[in-house]
Amino acid sequence: METWRDNPVWGCFTLLWAFLTVPLTVLGILVAAPFLGPRRAFFTIGPLWARQMFRVCGISLETRGWDSLPEAIRRNEQPVIFMSNHESQLDPPLLIWAIPVPAVYIAKKEVKFIPFVGWAAMCAGVIWIDRGDREHAVRSIQEAVLKIRRGRNVVIFVEGTRTKTGELLPFKKGGFQLAMDAGVPIVPLATLGGHQTLRPGALWIRPGHYLVSFGEPVDTGAFTNREQLMREVRTRIEGLIADARNGSGL
Repeated sequence: METWRDNPVWGCFTLLWAFLTVPLTVLGILVAAPFLGPRRAFFTIGPLWARQMFRVCGISLETRGWDSLPEAIRRNEQPVIFMSNHESQLDPPLLIWAIPVPAVYIAKKEVKFIPFVGWAAMCAGVIWIDRGDREHAVRSIQEAVLKIRRGRNVVIFVEGTRTKTGELLPFKKGGFQLAMDAGVPIVPLATLGGHQTLRPGALWIRPGHYLVSFGEPVDTGAFTNREQLMREVRTRIEGLIADARNGSGL
């Protein structure tokens, strides 16, 4: 660990660097979009921003298990839902860098109106959910199912919120119903390191190590019961977390 980065002065610098580079990166995506297409522009430039940002913060990345996934997933020919635990606010940008194929998040429609962040999200093809009323929410979910079936990979943090202790929280059911309705595999993820590099309530990012471990895909078609599917995915994520901690000391 680079201890010279582990202080408030460097923490303030990284915050200022983020405030400077995020708008510049989004502008770069918008400029490239007419030539590359919005999604390709985002997934070409976005991971580069994440990589440099984490390196400035002194955070290294290790991935495991990607090469063991089916070729159709690795070649982005089979849409999947990546389901991950959630330790930190750093997890979303980290997974943009760590997952080798384009994968988007599901977000509230209000996010699209946030300057820069919303613009980048629209380029990425984020799936918007309208929670204004039940009818709109149901329609949003139906649209999300169609987009996934047509090839959109999705990342879902199955706990629904960040853990404050580092331990796995209860899972939310919505993502599992979405996966079953879309009829696509679930790839379990263990995302570890965020709880140490950006602790709950911390004011700056600390240097450290992130590990993202990809598990064997779960065939949603083999389950008729949402609760059984949820238990299976939870068991696999727990196993990935245990293996990662035993092997790396995280």
